[in-house]
Amino acid sequence: MAIVMFLVKVKVRKPAVVYMLNLAIADTLLVSVLPFYIDYRFSYNNWIFGEGMCRFVTAAFYCNMYCSVLLMTSISVDRFLAVVYPVQSLSWRTVTRAWLVCGVIWVISLASTVPLLITDQSRKFYKLNITTCHDIQYFAVGIHFYYYYFISLISLFFFFPLFITTFCYIGTIRSLSRSIFDRTHKRSRSIRLCMVVLSVFVLCFGPTNVISLINYVNLYKDYDHSLYIPYMLSSSISSINCCLDPLIYYFASSQSQRHVCSLLRWKKDCRPPVQSLPLNTRSKKPERTRGDLIHPSQ
Repeated sequence: MAIVMFLVKVKVRKPAVVYMLNLAIADTLLVSVLPFYIDYRFSYNNWIFGEGMCRFVTAAFYCNMYCSVLLMTSISVDRFLAVVYPVQSLSWRTVTRAWLVCGVIWVISLASTVPLLITDQSRKFYKLNITTCHDIQYFAVGIHFYYYYFISLISLFFFFPLFITTFCYIGTIRSLSRSIFDRTHKRSRSIRLCMVVLSVFVLCFGPTNVISLINYVNLYKDYDHSLYIPYMLSSSISSINCCLDPLIYYFASSQSQRHVCSLLRWKKDCRPPVQSLPLNTRSKKPERTRGDLIHPSQ
């Protein structure tokens, strides 16, 4: 629904819309591979879809997760520039540059998963009569390679973007707090939204990356599997982000809500219809507090 709304209703005319459209695509791709993981976990970690599909699903999961991280970081930078440096950043915040940034993000995300596509990801356990996917594959191909691979992946695609995202949203919140031009309600709402987005970023992607980092360190040093269950659960938590993104980025604003209602052929405003004004009062200016009732095209 978010993708259709951006393409049909909103139109891709602003950098922020470009980033959010690509984020919606990344979230949709992540959702498309989750059914395979769901079947895998409910089958007691028994993969039945073959080695090729195991490679593809594993690579798609990591690619879309880190692609989402980088796109959310790009959104935070775009908002930071728009709020803190609104005039100076006009020449940089263009639709063309936004598409270029998104293209680079997709290329980097895809390239980072090449090692997962070219190496075996499944392993057969005859005693248990199960085939695992990605969970215990690193013993077959070399724990040393995957240790350095995932350390680099997590550092570059989570901790570094986390630092940038935190810096940008703190700067945005400070700038909004000092602003004297915006209305108090609008300013407070923007500050709350920044805090919510930053919290979702940390809570969804933080546990899985931190636990994954510690897990690979333990495996590299002592072949310790004690963090396997927390790692599996944290990976599931990270998937919740793709469900929260539309609520936070796309449907949080009243304008987006009107677009959704229009897309579903509901009323433009998801509220009861307002009685029409008499003819002799049409010349009066409408109150600003009822601006939501005006059609977006006006």
